[in-house]
Amino acid sequence: MTTQSSAMPPLVDPFAAAFPFAGADVNGWFERAGMMPKVMEYARKARKGATEFDVVYESGAVKLRRYRGDARIRYAQPLLCVFALVNRPYVLDLLPHKSVVRQFLNRGFDVYLVDWGEPTPADSDRTLHDYIEGHLHGVVHHLIAACDVDQVSLLGYCMGGTMSAMYTSLHQDLVRNFILMAAPIDWTDRSQLLSVWTDSKYFDVDNLVDTLGNIPPEFLGTSFKMLRPVENYFSKWIGFYERMTDEKFLEEFFAMETWSNDDIPIAGEVYRDFVKFGLQQNLLIQGRFPLGPELINLRHITCPVLNLVADADHLVPCGQSLPFNQYISSKDYEVLRVKAGHIGLAVGTRAHKELWPKACDWLAARSDAVD
Repeated sequence: MTTQSSAMPPLVDPFAAAFPFAGADVNGWFERAGMMPKVMEYARKARKGATEFDVVYESGAVKLRRYRGDARIRYAQPLLCVFALVNRPYVLDLLPHKSVVRQFLNRGFDVYLVDWGEPTPADSDRTLHDYIEGHLHGVVHHLIAACDVDQVSLLGYCMGGTMSAMYTSLHQDLVRNFILMAAPIDWTDRSQLLSVWTDSKYFDVDNLVDTLGNIPPEFLGTSFKMLRPVENYFSKWIGFYERMTDEKFLEEFFAMETWSNDDIPIAGEVYRDFVKFGLQQNLLIQGRFPLGPELINLRHITCPVLNLVADADHLVPCGQSLPFNQYISSKDYEVLRVKAGHIGLAVGTRAHKELWPKACDWLAARSDAVD
C-alpha cells in the first residue's frame, strides 16, 4: 500500500518568483522600483566627456581638441593624447573625478587629444600610414607651430600607443617625452583570447577585409565583450541591480555604458595592417613592420619613456607591453603598474589615486617650465 504525506507543499513567494534578484527582500525590490525615474534620468544625461574643449585643427574627419582648464599652463611642451581607432577617445575624460585629461590640466599641462572621427565606406582603403604619417604628423606640426615649441609630448593609449611608438620612431626629433599606456608592442605573449581568435590558422583577415571593407562596429564591439562574456552579459547587470539605489554608482555606470556602446567602424586596410603585421606576424619588434615605404625600427626611440600597465588587463596582457624597453634605445625608461583592467587604467579609482599623480610628476620633471 502506498501512503501519501499530508504535509503541505512549501508556499512560493510571488515576488521572489517573479523577481529572482530581489529574493525575499520585498522592501528592497520596491526601493529599486522607486529608483527607476532616477535611473532613466542618469541614463539620459550621460555625457560624452566631462571637460570643455575647443577644436583647434581639422583634417577631414580628424579633429584636434584643446581642453580648457583653470590652472595656469606651467610647461612649454604640449601633451598630445592619442587614442585607438576602434573606440571614441573621451574615455580619457569620462567624468570630472575620473579624467586623465583633468589630471594633467590641473598640473599645468596644455592638453590636446586627437579625435579620429568615423571612417565612411569611402575610407576603407586608408592605411596605418595614412593615419600616422598623414593625420598624426599633421597634428604634431600644427601643435609645434601653434605653441611655438620644437617638440611635443605624446601619450598613446592601447592601439594609439602602438601608433605613437611608430610615429616616435620615425620622428624622434619632434617628440620630447613618450607615455605608453596599455599598448601592445610585442605579441609573443599570446595568453589572451584575442590572440587565439586572430591566429592566422583560424582567421583569414584578408578575406574579411576584402568582403566587408570597413570592419563594422558590431563585429568589434561584440568581439571585445566576448573576451569576458559572463562579466559583460550577466555579472555586470547583477551588480547594477544590487547598487542601483546609489546615485554616484548610476552616474559612473551610465557614463561607462555610454562610452562602451559608442562603437565606431575601423578602416578595413588599417585593420588588415594591424592584425596581419602585428597580432599574426609580430613584425614590430623585429624591425619589419611596414608603414608605407618605411619599416618601423623602434631602436630610433631615444626620448624618455614611461610605460603604464594594468596588472589585470584582459585585452593587452602586461607581457605585450613590458618588453618595450628591450627594443628601444632610450636611457630614461620607467614602468608604473596598477591593479586595474584595461579600461580601469583610465577610469579606475585606484589608478587616479595611485598612478596618475606619479605620471604627472614624471612628465613635469622632463618638461620645460614656462617662465
